[in-house]
Amino acid sequence: MAAEVEIKEENLVYGKNRLIKDNIMHYCPGCSHGTIHKLVAEVIDEMGLEGECIGVSPVGCSVFAYNYIDIDWAEAAHGRACAVATGIKRMYPNKMVFTYQGDGDLAAIGTGETIHACNRGENIVVIYVNNAIYGMTGGQMSPTTLVGMKTATTPYGRDPRLHGYPYKVADMVAHLEGVCYVTRQSVHTPANVRKAKKALRKAFENAMAGKGLSLVEFVATCNSGWKLSPVAANQWLEENMFPSYPLGDIKDI
Repeated sequence: MAAEVEIKEENLVYGKNRLIKDNIMHYCPGCSHGTIHKLVAEVIDEMGLEGECIGVSPVGCSVFAYNYIDIDWAEAAHGRACAVATGIKRMYPNKMVFTYQGDGDLAAIGTGETIHACNRGENIVVIYVNNAIYGMTGGQMSPTTLVGMKTATTPYGRDPRLHGYPYKVADMVAHLEGVCYVTRQSVHTPANVRKAKKALRKAFENAMAGKGLSLVEFVATCNSGWKLSPVAANQWLEENMFPSYPLGDIKDI
């Protein structure tokens, strides 16, 4: 018979945030989404916005985000999250409204909605998870796929003569006057997790203060799409993704 383990409160060094639901994750082992979800929940909780927050999640790996963070959610059609978030924020200007989107959603079918929301300076936060591949639908090339990177639709590597160049959304929208904060973060190490949480907090504070649109890009892993182990995916992230998508603040006003 196994001995019972007594867990004393003074020995607890980490507890699950109360906004995280007790549901089994559908994300692949090693995926960055779970950590980003945790940070979003922690920021909402610490800012006391549980009852004032509305998330918008469209089609993609994050389609079931509402299963994990216990706040109000709206589901958007593929790529339309920024348009839906705009409508919600204008109807409820005192609410904290954010989108949670992948690179296939935000930078492909949702390019128009994203760019125009940024240009208008909507007081929302756009959380943008960039793993350079379509993770949910089979590992096809996305707008952010690196030159030479192999995917299901670029088996010999992305060739700019055929497929164009990687689309750097954060760098582009930083030039728009309606955007007040653009930052690029990751969650592949504890130190980067802490930096990412601070960036999310700043973005949420900007939205509540009416400063304009904030975009927080997460350069993330997709170990199943990349055909790598979680450990190898983190290493590939550092060696290949960061040179094209360097971390840090791009715009902060």
